[in-house]
Amino acid sequence: MDLEPHHADPSLKGKLRRRLVRLQHRKAAGPRLGPPLISFSFDDAPVSAFTTGARVLERYGARGTYFVCAGTAGQTGYIGQMGDRADMLHAQAAGHEVACHTYSHLDCGLADAATTAGDVDRNTRTLENWGLMRPETFAYPYGDVGPRAKRVLAERFSLARAIHHGVIEAGADLAQAPSIGVEGEDGEATALHWMDQAVRRKAWLILYTHGVADGFTPYGCTTAVFERLVGAAVARDFEIVTVAEGARRMRPS
Repeated sequence: MDLEPHHADPSLKGKLRRRLVRLQHRKAAGPRLGPPLISFSFDDAPVSAFTTGARVLERYGARGTYFVCAGTAGQTGYIGQMGDRADMLHAQAAGHEVACHTYSHLDCGLADAATTAGDVDRNTRTLENWGLMRPETFAYPYGDVGPRAKRVLAERFSLARAIHHGVIEAGADLAQAPSIGVEGEDGEATALHWMDQAVRRKAWLILYTHGVADGFTPYGCTTAVFERLVGAAVARDFEIVTVAEGARRMRPS
């Protein structure tokens, strides 16, 4: 399984494909009333996300979403040790969402539709065999996807999350939803900027990171930053929801 650093195709062709696919196979969000929504999510879900991340959220009465790859569960990679079946079951029992990130951390921008569908189905079956609920939402590894794979995933999940910046409001694409990474030394400032945008527009904001631990890394945030962001969400009167719950609230009419 791919447990080493990797980025979406950086070529001009790759960049153009990512732009163009955002215009295809769209699943437009419906309108909603009420306070702004925010979701805190964890990609790959290292152990620190299940421990420190969950503790911070639960202290505020909130729950998060863990996008997991069953094929890398319990292994150690560049972001540390991944959560395993026991971590996932404990999170689910506490009310958190365990969602899909493919089985093998597949690059859905390079894989064809059949390969993507097979890898996602394998992840779903494995999670269900472990006693977890069938995943409702999905996050693209590396934030990348091709048009055929996007169509397949749009049919399987209520929301598929990418990593381009933005908020979710009426008309936004739930098959390639925007999100904000809380990673590196500017992650907190970027997240706060988009929180203010979501409040102003009464929209839904999805934040993501990998681990939550001491010390800045390119793929995680510190415990102090995470605590401040959850506190800032509460202070701004966000309703904190899992990604699955947010997708239900924004379901197309």
